[in-house]
Amino acid sequence: MKVQANAPPRACSVDSAPLLEVEDLRVTLATARGPLHAVRGVDLTVARGRTLCLVGESGCGKSMTALALMGLLPRTATRTSGKMRFDGSDFGAQRAVASLRGRRIAMIFQEPMTSLNPSFTIGDQLTEGARRQLGLSRQGARERAVQLLGRVGITNGGERLRQYPHELSGGLRQRVMIAMALMPGPDLVIADEPTTALDVTIQAQILRLLKQLQADVGIALLLVTHDLGVVAQMADDVAVMYAGAIVERGPVAAVLGRPSHPYTRGLLACLPEPGRTRRGQPLGTIAGTVPSLIGDLSGCQFRPRCPHAAPACEGDFPWQHGAPGHRWHCTLLGGGGDWEATSGRGTASTREAASTSGAAATPGAASTRWGRAPDRGAAP
Repeated sequence: MKVQANAPPRACSVDSAPLLEVEDLRVTLATARGPLHAVRGVDLTVARGRTLCLVGESGCGKSMTALALMGLLPRTATRTSGKMRFDGSDFGAQRAVASLRGRRIAMIFQEPMTSLNPSFTIGDQLTEGARRQLGLSRQGARERAVQLLGRVGITNGGERLRQYPHELSGGLRQRVMIAMALMPGPDLVIADEPTTALDVTIQAQILRLLKQLQADVGIALLLVTHDLGVVAQMADDVAVMYAGAIVERGPVAAVLGRPSHPYTRGLLACLPEPGRTRRGQPLGTIAGTVPSLIGDLSGCQFRPRCPHAAPACEGDFPWQHGAPGHRWHCTLLGGGGDWEATSGRGTASTREAASTSGAAATPGAASTRWGRAPDRGAAP
């Protein structure tokens, strides 16, 4: 099965120069049992007009990464990084992050049912950021709010501004959150599980809305999700995260069509395939759970759950390279050529597959054909 790149071409012009560049991002939380390494050496790059999907099961550090980029970490957290640049300027310092937050980098939070303050009207919450960030008058901010509510598909915007969050459905609340993120005219939007707790029909509407807004406005989108079906629909590039670290990244066609890390293959094996998976047939699973990230960590954290674990996995090893931009951090020479041949999977089938929790999967028989890479030392 041939994997096609993300379907229709974007209407906006895409600047290949990175808008967001992050290297060696680390977040450590102080706990009674010792330091918890929630984010471990994450590298991210997002270009204007493109979508990077950060994917992985619950507890792998996706939301913590998003909060670190926004400067919204809890007080017990410590953030360090090798480089954090936005539009060519460093924003590693907390003051620099604060100057970008809301104005040029906006965030759509995970839970639409609780993200809005129940004590204030929709209008108050929509206009506050625009008045502070853009210096708009009260009337000017309300006019912009009505305009953006219409853009995200909410009619009677003037009336909606007088309503409170409890008067809106979950889908309408999420649309309000999207409008709120767009109020200051940001260059980058971080969407943390924007379809959580919404039914399938509303999920599809929200995803179509995000794609259309991106095409119209040209924003960059960092989309956090655990749903590989969403990844197949939305992503230009994918970063697969496990236990606080990126284990595989690259263009969506390469990562979903030729998955090379055992964890990525395991996640794909979880998905039922229309026309192939029989009713009642057990889905793939990955034994075990995400390990504790407290204390000293070394080697591949997936090795306790990996059927290909070997002594080499306990130390440092290099990143492997496949198609242009496709990399995975493993001792195995993935390559992925046998994945399509034996599983018939790829981007097209993943788009149709029902999403699962991603809590567990066992790599298919194709993975037994991999070769093991020679030990060439640690990755740069």
